[in-house]
Amino acid sequence: MSRVPPPHDLVPELVQAALRAADPAAAVQRAVRLEDDLLHVADKTYDLNRVRHVYAVGAGKASATMAQALEEMLGERLTGGIIVTKYGYARPTRRVTVREAGHPIPDEAGVQATRELLDLVDQADVDDLVLALISGGGSALLVAPAEGLTLEDIQATTDLLLASGATINELNAVRKHLSAIKGGQLARRVAPARLVTLIVSDVVGDPLDVIASGPTVPDPTTFADAWDVLVRFGLLERVPAPVRAHLQEGRAGRRPETPKPGDPLFERVHNAIIASNRQAAEAAAVRATELGYHALVLTTFLEGEAREVGTVLAALARELASHDRPVPRPACLVLGGETTVTVRGPGKGGRNQEMALSAALRLDGLPNTVVATLATDGGDGPTDAAGGIVDGHTMMLARQRGVDVRGALARNDSYRALDALGALLKTGPTGTNVNDLAFVIVG
Repeated sequence: MSRVPPPHDLVPELVQAALRAADPAAAVQRAVRLEDDLLHVADKTYDLNRVRHVYAVGAGKASATMAQALEEMLGERLTGGIIVTKYGYARPTRRVTVREAGHPIPDEAGVQATRELLDLVDQADVDDLVLALISGGGSALLVAPAEGLTLEDIQATTDLLLASGATINELNAVRKHLSAIKGGQLARRVAPARLVTLIVSDVVGDPLDVIASGPTVPDPTTFADAWDVLVRFGLLERVPAPVRAHLQEGRAGRRPETPKPGDPLFERVHNAIIASNRQAAEAAAVRATELGYHALVLTTFLEGEAREVGTVLAALARELASHDRPVPRPACLVLGGETTVTVRGPGKGGRNQEMALSAALRLDGLPNTVVATLATDGGDGPTDAAGGIVDGHTMMLARQRGVDVRGALARNDSYRALDALGALLKTGPTGTNVNDLAFVIVG
């Protein structure tokens, strides 16, 4: 066997392997196949001789890449479409219009793009086929405030929820009930046309109704659930008054609910996950094994407060270093999921950076050990970093450079601390989004 690379050299190999596995273009190519006049899409087959128009619509950080791959495959068979993606994530397309908009806080560009998307699907009729391309980020990018609400209402509520430590499930339960497109309502607008949704999942456990707030999926949550989320996080009196009034009217039955499981409209709807965190985590573990490490995917259900999870990552590293458990050295543990951050300070950072910085505190002095954290979309929180890379020397370097790691964590200022230590992990926009990954490596 060739020489096993040191832990730091393994990190880029793991990142590249994970991102290749989560590549949305490759996922579309696996899920869609055109044979003469037969279009095979996610285990469904459509005779294009009986289809008048094929439209592509969608939203998310991976949606433009997905649309590009779909165009290459369908060519002139694709009538047209519209995709909404994050600023900087557009890809060149010919038949599908790509619009860029704000994420994670929605903006006016998102409102306008969503309006165009809805105008397009309103044209679809019973003989048409709509292909929806959905990925993480779609919740912020598909912006159609419910009647009586404004973009400013949505922005303020989203901002409060993002800072509260709410999970993506909780956040999206609220978003769905402030929207005219989320929570199955896009499917309602597409009907009576047939609808197939190809989904790149960015939510732990791949719940279809949560990914991008499930625009084409039955919504099991209710106005009462959305209200309870605001109560749970002490936000009921802080959200804009129209939001509170809207949810109250919904609870009282004076606003129509989102379409629920069993609604006949979903009889002509098919949803399929084509890429996920699990695939990315497994690919990273395979690459680590190829390079001589004992690798294990420990979980793809990683959740919790980022700084607390960082402590757990460091504990796993110490267990590997001290007792060769749960796998012997050289060892690589891969963990997937998505943590949260309860914002308490005015600093700059993201959940992956906060997780890495917290781990550094407890790795102090541990030799030949690295913890790396990665947002697979390339953007962790409102920053240009994807995560962080720390080791047993990070704290020594912090003391030498006068970086107050504990103070940075208290201020939620992980970006500046990691930057000062040369410990930021930057990939640039990746064109995909399948949650986060963490690597615990002991040589």
